[in-house]
Amino acid sequence: MDILGLTHAQYVVLASLSGMSRSGLRPSQRRLADRTGLEALYVSKLARALEAGELVARTRDPDDPRAMQLSLTEQGGDVTRRAITVVQGLLDQLLAPLGGRHSPRAREFTRELAALLDAPLDPHAENDEEPT
Repeated sequence: MDILGLTHAQYVVLASLSGMSRSGLRPSQRRLADRTGLEALYVSKLARALEAGELVARTRDPDDPRAMQLSLTEQGGDVTRRAITVVQGLLDQLLAPLGGRHSPRAREFTRELAALLDAPLDPHAENDEEPT
């Protein structure tokens, strides 16, 4: 995905940071990594790249000098809002056959997909078919 010059991972970081910021949080890189499910080292690299692009500000956490807190810059907030709008439009198109993003069918589809994605895969499970 390349929306407004963002990679998928950059979008995930920016959108998550935006949501956390709206809740009054100024998360550390570690806390943002925990929220996104991305590795902390990867979030650190993404944050540095986003800082170089002037989308994110990284500052030392006053309570933990080893930690970096993240916040969106004004430009980062603008890019993030536009990217979220684009992604929501894509989701609307994708889920239109199910009645739209907020329809009962789309919610059920989302629950079923999440359950499938969360199901552990057992590489040692026996195959129902006999080898030929």
